[in-house]
Amino acid sequence: MNATHHLDAAFGALADGTRRAIVARLCAHETLPVSELAEPFEMSLPAVMKHLGVLERAGMISRIKTGRTVHCRLQPDAMKSASEWLARQEAFWSRQLDALAAFVETDNDEDLR
Repeated sequence: MNATHHLDAAFGALADGTRRAIVARLCAHETLPVSELAEPFEMSLPAVMKHLGVLERAGMISRIKTGRTVHCRLQPDAMKSASEWLARQEAFWSRQLDALAAFVETDNDEDLR
């Protein structure tokens, strides 16, 4: 899977609020059974399983079966490329906004003269 595909998969997976909530719940726990992950959501277990499938295909979670229980765990490396991409975008836009602010301040100073 190339870098572009990783980014597309990560941002696609995180585009849905339910999946972001699942990721947030897993951030607070090392691992959670699927049944516990599904508790706060007003949807069927099969619907939650579809969301977990999207996250798993994006490489963001792994599922481990222990006996009859399936546990989910975050895979933090999947977020690394997305986090690095966002950091580059933030740096670019910060420079752009700083340049705009400097321009506006310079323009305002000249208008006051």
